[in-house]
Amino acid sequence: MQPVVIQTQGLCRDFSVGAQVVHALRDVDLVIHRGEFIAIMGPSGSGKSTCMHVLGCLDTPTAGKYLLDGEVVSEFQTDDLARIRRTKIGFVFQSFNLMAGASAQANVELPLLYSGDPRAVRSEKAKNALARVGLSDRIHHKPTQLSGGQMQRVAIARAIVNQPDIVLADEPTGALDTETGREIMDLLTELNGQGMTVIVVTHEMEVAGYAERC
Repeated sequence: MQPVVIQTQGLCRDFSVGAQVVHALRDVDLVIHRGEFIAIMGPSGSGKSTCMHVLGCLDTPTAGKYLLDGEVVSEFQTDDLARIRRTKIGFVFQSFNLMAGASAQANVELPLLYSGDPRAVRSEKAKNALARVGLSDRIHHKPTQLSGGQMQRVAIARAIVNQPDIVLADEPTGALDTETGREIMDLLTELNGQGMTVIVVTHEMEVAGYAERC
């Protein structure tokens, strides 16, 4: 069995809404091994996205412990969390989150701006990532010139351009038709086959069916 890459112990995340406390996550214990394909399932409002935000170091838990590659990231400060996001994790969102006025290549290059790489190196890495998702012929196209499936492929290329260990995908097929959604899930399965740990947040049984376990 591969080593543990993600482990949570008693993870909690609370939010204050006026005088009320909302328990978005409560005592979550989770173990994910390197190279696994995992689905986090549940209806709307069940805390799936909150869980992904905490696992992706976009948010911090109220209580409990979160270990990533053996590091207790639940105790990290802002700069260290940013380092983890930059080097270890790639994100894919339902709404793509692409810059409308930028080309596919420019969108994919965004995570590389803090890498210190020369422009030519950033360009080459972005082109390679777009090639991996089958968009070598769309590098100069802007989002308005792309289909929904192509935009999500650009988003996946952006997620993998830094060669992260983990890809976190939050409802990656939610804005797509059924057939295009299957193509995106096939692509995530292919990336998982290349060694990436893939964690998908979804409420759809068909999407969860691509995972090794839920």
